[in-house]
Amino acid sequence: MYKKRILNLIQQSPLNINTEIQITGRPPTMASSEFLTNKEQGDWAEQVVYRAINEYSDDFFAVEYGRSESIAAGDDGFADFYKDYQNELNKIGKKPDLLIFKLTDFPNKDVEINNDEHIIKAVAALEVRSSSFLSYKYKAFMDRRQEEAINKCKIIRDRIISGELGKILERKNKTIYNLILQATDETFRELDFRRPSWSSTQELRQLTEILKELKENIKILHKRDYLSITPKMEDIALVNRWIQKYNVKHFYLQVFFDKAYVISFEEILELIANDDNEDNIFSIERDVKNQGKTTIKVNIKVGKEILGKIDMPEHKSAMKELDRGRLLFYVTFEGGKGYLDKNVFLQDIINA
Repeated sequence: MYKKRILNLIQQSPLNINTEIQITGRPPTMASSEFLTNKEQGDWAEQVVYRAINEYSDDFFAVEYGRSESIAAGDDGFADFYKDYQNELNKIGKKPDLLIFKLTDFPNKDVEINNDEHIIKAVAALEVRSSSFLSYKYKAFMDRRQEEAINKCKIIRDRIISGELGKILERKNKTIYNLILQATDETFRELDFRRPSWSSTQELRQLTEILKELKENIKILHKRDYLSITPKMEDIALVNRWIQKYNVKHFYLQVFFDKAYVISFEEILELIANDDNEDNIFSIERDVKNQGKTTIKVNIKVGKEILGKIDMPEHKSAMKELDRGRLLFYVTFEGGKGYLDKNVFLQDIINA
């Protein structure tokens, strides 16, 4: 059974996930412009997916399920809303944003989202995340940056090895010399050595500076160079809690401004269980853009391109006036059609 597989993966996870976690804490007292913009973008991304499924799928339909209230910190009633939301998380877990149903089960699409007997009939649950990138442009930039860093590493290596500096390095530190001598385009990123600080002669000072430049380019190769699907660490236990109640397959769907990618929650758990995948297929980071929360960043390459194209939405400035007269300016999004890949939708979500 699906929910048993998920629970087993979580219990065996090296991340020590507390499945009994209870969410507590005081509500935030004031929203920010960045928070409001991020919320608008998240709502837009959810609508892009919702419309794409309902427009392009003949046998299935999407229903909005997760919380979608427009209330924010600082609004009247927010403290009560926040407390109710915490109680919901502690009772049933984190609701997915969208649920997918068979049209044959609900010919009139009359799903009651507060009816558990209806919810358990869902064939899939989607958690929709958004990212402020054009994925094709990001990839081109990162590919170019990586290529430039590798070329600079090769130039520096050849400069050292082919001249007098190579002889000096071999004499002073044979280990570093051999590492550089044997390095290839594929292994430059694996070089790891402590840069010496020789300074007694002009040649040694020059060699020290060249090794510093080599290290700087290696550091570029070490940086994460992929866009990611971004489940938050704290959400794993809460998503599992919902799954244990309803036993509906769960998926993460990351929406960019040109495409969207999907991966199953089960596959995410399998990937992070293998530490050989860390820094290659996934990384775990404290995300300053996400309120400093610890986030698992899974390479979109292991996901599937579920929306092969998204039309750019219109974006407009908006203003929110707080009770004490403070003004928050943020961005809203409208339009932006997504084009569903039916094969991916059927193979990787419906029949997964």
